[in-house]
This record gives sequence, C-alpha cells and structure tokens, in this order.
Amino acid sequence: MKHTIRRIVLNAAQKAFENGELPSGRFPEMEIEEPRHKSQGDFSTNFAMVSASIQKMAPGKIAESIVSSIEKGSLIEKVEIAGPGFINFFLSNKAWHPVIDRILEQDKAYGSSDIGQNEKVQVEFVSANPTGPLHVGHGRGAAVGDSVGNILSFAGFDVQKEYYINDSGRQIRTLGTSVWLRLLQMTGKEIKFPDDCYKGGYIKDLACEILEKEGKDFVLGDEKEAIEFCAKFAAEKILQGIKDDLAGFGVKFNQFFSEQSLYDSGRVQKAIEEFTSKDLIYRKDGALWFKTKDFGDEKNRVVVRNNGRTTYFASDIAYHMEKYERGFQKVIDVWGADHHGYIKRIDASIVASGRKSEQFEVILIQLVNLLRGGKPFQMSTRAGEFVTLKDIVDEVGRDAARFMFLSRSYDSGLDFDLELAKQKNSQNPVYYVQYVHARITGILLKAKKENIIRDIDFNKGKHLHLLDAGEEIHLLKILSTFGQTVEKSAKTLHPHVIFTYLMSLASAFHGYYNKHKVITDEKELTRARLSLVLGVKKVIRNGLTLLGVTAPERM
Repeated sequence: MKHTIRRIVLNAAQKAFENGELPSGRFPEMEIEEPRHKSQGDFSTNFAMVSASIQKMAPGKIAESIVSSIEKGSLIEKVEIAGPGFINFFLSNKAWHPVIDRILEQDKAYGSSDIGQNEKVQVEFVSANPTGPLHVGHGRGAAVGDSVGNILSFAGFDVQKEYYINDSGRQIRTLGTSVWLRLLQMTGKEIKFPDDCYKGGYIKDLACEILEKEGKDFVLGDEKEAIEFCAKFAAEKILQGIKDDLAGFGVKFNQFFSEQSLYDSGRVQKAIEEFTSKDLIYRKDGALWFKTKDFGDEKNRVVVRNNGRTTYFASDIAYHMEKYERGFQKVIDVWGADHHGYIKRIDASIVASGRKSEQFEVILIQLVNLLRGGKPFQMSTRAGEFVTLKDIVDEVGRDAARFMFLSRSYDSGLDFDLELAKQKNSQNPVYYVQYVHARITGILLKAKKENIIRDIDFNKGKHLHLLDAGEEIHLLKILSTFGQTVEKSAKTLHPHVIFTYLMSLASAFHGYYNKHKVITDEKELTRARLSLVLGVKKVIRNGLTLLGVTAPERM
C-alpha cells in the first residue's frame, strides 16, 4: 500500500508540474509513514517538506498543489494537509479488500520479497566447541541464527547456514586430558583432577565408553597417543550429540566446517604468509602479531605465540578469508555477548584482505535468565553444572522454546519462564498465536461440513465488499503489512520483529472472533469472512515458519 501511495503522490506532483503549479519536475525521496493516531489517517508523507528547497516554495503551498492534483478514486476517501505540510491519506474500506486475494493467490510466498537480489549470504551460528552439550545460551543463539537465515531467504537472499567446529587447539586437548584422567581414576589410580579440566558427568560417561570399547589395557599404552585418542573420540561423540540436539530443536545446517581442516589444507599458514608479505604481520618477542590496530582495533593481536602455537585468531582469519573465497558477499556471525571484544580484530582481518567492513556483521546474543513461576531457577542436570538445550526442549517443547527465545531482541537479556512456556492459555505467547491457526482450521472444517465451501483452500475471496466492520478493516490493515515487516526484519537482522507482528495479528483476530461470528445466516457475508480468516491463517503459518515454529491444525 505504501508503494501505491508513493505512486499517487508522484503522479500528482508530475501533474502539478505540467500545470505550472510546481516550478521543478525533480522530485526527491519521500517518506511514507503510518501515523500513530487514527485521526491522522492511514498514511502520511513528508513530500512537501523535503521538496521545499527544490521547488523554492513553502511546504504548505506544495502540499496544496499536490492535494489538488490527486485524482480521487475508490482507494482514497479523503486527503488532508496537517502541520507544516504533511499530507495525510484516509483510505476507503475498499482499498484493503484486495489484500485477501493476494494472500490466497500467493499462499506460502505471501510476504516474500526480492530485496536480497539473490545476494549470497552466509550465516554462521552456534559453533559451540565439541567439549560439552549445548546449554540454554546456545539455544537462544540457535533460534536467532536459524530464523535470521529463514527470513533472509524469504526476502530474496541466497543463504547458507554453517556451523564452525572448533575441533583443534587447547580446548580439544583439555577435553582429551579430562577423559583420560577419568579413565585412570576408573582403573584405580589416584588422580588429582586439575581445575582447568572438564568435570561434567558426561566426561565420566565418555571415559566409561572408551573403557568398555578398548579394555583396561588401554591405560598401559603411550599417554600422549591415548590422550589424542580420547580427544578425538570424545569430540566426535559430543558433536554427534550436538547435531542430534539441534535437529530436535528444528535447526538444520547446510554445512559443518572443521577448524582442523584449515590446518590440514595449509590455509592457516597461507593466510599468515600472505599478510606477512603485506607487512601486516610482524615478529616481536618471538611471537607473530597482526597489525589490527591499523584497522581500528585497540591493540595489535598475536597470531602465533612465542612457543610456535597458533592462536584461535589465526584460524579465524583463515576461516573468514575462506568464506569470501567461496563467493559469499556478506558474512553474518552469531556470537555470545562475551565475544564483543573479538569483533574489531576479525573485522580488521577482513578489511585487510580487501573486503569492505559492511560485508561482515556480528549478532551478539545476550544472556538468558531461567525462571520457574517468576522466580530464578537453576535446573539440575546429569552433569550438575548447567542447563542444557535438550533439558529445555524436553520440558517445554521445541515450539515454545524457539518462540520464547525469539520473543525479545537479542540485544537484551531474556527472562525465560519454564512454567509460562508450558501453559495452555493466552498467557503463553506460542499458545496464543498457534491457537489462532488451529481455531481457523476448525472454522473452515465446519464450513466445509455445512457445504458453505467445497474446499478448505478455495482460491478466490468472495464478496469481500461486505467486510466493513472496524475489526475486519483492522485485520486487513495488519495483514497488508506482513511483507514490509519481513523486509524490516531482514534489513535489521531482528527475528523478534516477526514475533511482535504475530502477537499483534493474533490479538486482532481474537478481538474480531470474540465480537463477530464467522459463519452466519448470510451466505455471502459468511464466504467473505471465511476468506478473511483463511488469509489470517496463511499469514500466521508463514510467520511461524520463518521462526521455525509449527502451525498446528488442532490443539
């Protein structure tokens, strides 16, 4: 509808110019906004104000020439000038009825756009070290990353989702050592367990598996080889568990990328050599340093320590270079908020490699506070240390977990109430929205049973001119904004924008349904209202799908 209003304004301006009312035929970009107050109309534009310097006229005079040149039709009920020159448009009810036809015709594609122009984008998220199960914080990152990928795809981007496996370096060595020491304890050896080793119950479970598989003589072999074996076995086992948990959470990746592969292929060494040849990496105190300070970082960063071991920054440089070499025009990383200080150094390496800073973006996920009945809660787990994603999904279900994780901007901390997420009433956001979809399914089934319609998905809205109740027009207006909501979500990379929209649409439907019967004694009115609620059902489904939440037919 905003595009329609913009076209009407530009046509009126051109007409005013041709009639000599405006001195210039050059028209600037304008804003089309939805006023906060109904008294100010359905849409408002600042065209007159932004044109004043070009036309050399007062905004009020420009507005008058535009309004007088607008061709009145069935869409516009009236046009008013407000304040210093705002032009307010009041649309007729008829203007909103075509929304239903577009929804029913476009179906699952309704709300999609081509603003992405098929730009190749990679979204890398979760990427937890395979040293332990996914925790609740990873769950929020998984929900955000997966939904961002869905939304960008729906907005016309060519999206690939990737998980970066940190299967190399100190933490993997620590994992192997942790399992090895538990193995030794199980065979009767007195071992003081180091503070920097992993102590979760899952470490003992892994040690038991190795002991059963390899036998007690395993501890008699070479210790270095045994620790390497334990590290590889444990990492593979934990990674499979992570994949299973993510699948249960509805998250699918196009690729799992191994950090170790960067070393095996020589990419890390190649990246170091390339930046050294450009005088961007230098030697100091026996270590190699990247000149990240030259690109806005607070200080230079080590890529190779004085003991010859590379840092995680070294492999991250190689990994991000590899991403762009694969043809991605933009790279989006989803990290925990504690990685904030890491952004500048990665951005520095990207700019140093010849890319633009705008081609790299980081989404920082804030912490999740678990509650039970409004009170802080620490769920006990088999590991006894943290709440796993699987714990959450097992208790509240995948849909509720994802919807709750996406209920607020990831820029803010999130209070996740386990009891609220399980409630079967309007207090639970996911139930509140899903119930709309299930309720409409029931209405349509009843209409089919009573032979009011032949098929649940009839193709064309009938008798839509009969939709003139205030609640019906309100629903139509919300439905009409789904596409711009998706575009806003894609541009800002904020999935909670879709959550907020769905809550508003559900609220409008509940208000409408409580006041009006859909199936009435008037056949034509019934068909019109069935078309309306079918449109609501399809948009609810499309929105939930973007968030990775199911749209149930019954509840």
